[in-house]
Amino acid sequence: MTKFVFVTGGVVSSLGKGIAAASLAAILESRGLKVTMLKLDPYINVDPGTMSPFQHGEVFVTDDGAETDLDLGHYERFISTKMRKINNFTTGQIYESVIRKERRGEYLGKTVQVIPHITNEIQSFIYRGAEGYDVAIVEIGGTVGDIESLPFLEAARQLSLRAGRNMAAFIHLTLVPFIASAGELKTKPTQHSVQKLREIGISPHALLCRADRPIPEDERAKISLFSNVPKDAVISVWDVDTIYKIPNLLHNQGLDAIICKELNLSPPPADLTVWNKLVHALDNPEKEVSICMVGKYVDLTESYKSLIEALCHAGIHTNSRVNIDFLDSEEIEEKGTAGLLEKYDAILVPGGFGSRGVEGKIQAAQYAREHKIPYLGICLGMQVALIEYARNVAGLKNANSTEFAPDTEQPVVALITEWQNQDGKIEQRDKESELGGTMRLGAQTCAIEPGTLASEIYGNVVTERHRHRYEANNHYLDRIKGAGLVVSACTPNEKLCEIMELPKSAHPWYMGVQYHPEFKSTPREGHPLFIAFVKAALKHKETQHNVQERAA
Repeated sequence: MTKFVFVTGGVVSSLGKGIAAASLAAILESRGLKVTMLKLDPYINVDPGTMSPFQHGEVFVTDDGAETDLDLGHYERFISTKMRKINNFTTGQIYESVIRKERRGEYLGKTVQVIPHITNEIQSFIYRGAEGYDVAIVEIGGTVGDIESLPFLEAARQLSLRAGRNMAAFIHLTLVPFIASAGELKTKPTQHSVQKLREIGISPHALLCRADRPIPEDERAKISLFSNVPKDAVISVWDVDTIYKIPNLLHNQGLDAIICKELNLSPPPADLTVWNKLVHALDNPEKEVSICMVGKYVDLTESYKSLIEALCHAGIHTNSRVNIDFLDSEEIEEKGTAGLLEKYDAILVPGGFGSRGVEGKIQAAQYAREHKIPYLGICLGMQVALIEYARNVAGLKNANSTEFAPDTEQPVVALITEWQNQDGKIEQRDKESELGGTMRLGAQTCAIEPGTLASEIYGNVVTERHRHRYEANNHYLDRIKGAGLVVSACTPNEKLCEIMELPKSAHPWYMGVQYHPEFKSTPREGHPLFIAFVKAALKHKETQHNVQERAA
């Protein structure tokens, strides 16, 4: 039977529960256990798909098309298990499920209440996501004391009671702040957080104490005494320069041993060789490269979390340090590209929604094309590159997307359902492709044209995850391809553009992809597209250096 580890948080949010939980999962997996992870989000939204990146951060997408919390990205980066729809659920989904059952009469006329009906439903969802695994690590969003989190915490307490001895363990992540004016670490917030958790009926088996520095023995002993947690289970988790050091940090303090003992598990010793190699590569780069990411959420790196990590992974696998500068595309609209883009070895335009800053992204794509700088456009980044090429090379001066200009005369990017209004032609499409009111979500496999840059990177086929509504309009692709653009992959049924690129005779490395490759990158293997992009940036840097030397 599956055993459970519940990870809760206290004092403040954003302490890193997801990374801590994923790091523990990585250690347990290295000990030969089959591990999965679940994220329980206390908000009433059914999923984060409609939530602003400014408020919630990145929306992660799974192979089966779920729009989930960004922590599921961390889970996939740390363990081999692929996340699915059942690995993330919200208060909204729980209540939606219970109300549907009530409408169908499944409760036989009983009064439907938070206890037991909501808490039972939560447990049912947990068991569904955990089935078939040795250990399921369940992260409960929010902090102890939040009204929204109470049903999840109560469900976890009930599940541990019903499951019986050695079937569930609890880890509580909390803050130990350093008060500069007093020159001291303060343990009282942790004490109160654990006290609040125990009032609910949950006693943690281990505490992960977040601080900006290692916590001294005296403070650990004090936390142990007042929290009723053994001192060796008070784990110091201090700030590190990369999240990939966390597995070793936790293992060296015996967290996995504590959990295995509580769950009565006796797996082989942990083998963290792969993590040691990754950290060594990060700490000892042989080269350095600077990439400009032209986006619209530049003040919140959480909005591009998977993309940042994917570039970091590419750096690991090219023995290089990848420096990322974020440039607001509205700044390009205001000032132009002069003085803003010259210093970079490559330019990346990520995905996004809405018209704000789009013309700045189009200018960035044009600058990269004209100055032979490696360019990677992802989702919207591909669409703006297509618009730019259509305007400035293919002679479609008014080219645009109906997302930004609904009445554009030349909609080179549009919803599939809008294409039927052009020349009376209706494109063939199946039910899965009615994108007018929804998105193309999840993984899709496509064949790649031989002899292209894409084929050098992927081989014969590509399988990547999608999250978008708008597509390159097939009615304009022939004219744009006639002007030199290469469409190197299309969907098998509707022939929608998946990858576009410039031939090497026109540009050393220029590519746009409609999907989100960052969702499949892991530190252990990297991702072939990002590795190729970083290699192109390194080559461009070397070429520019040689040109400058010859000029000198």
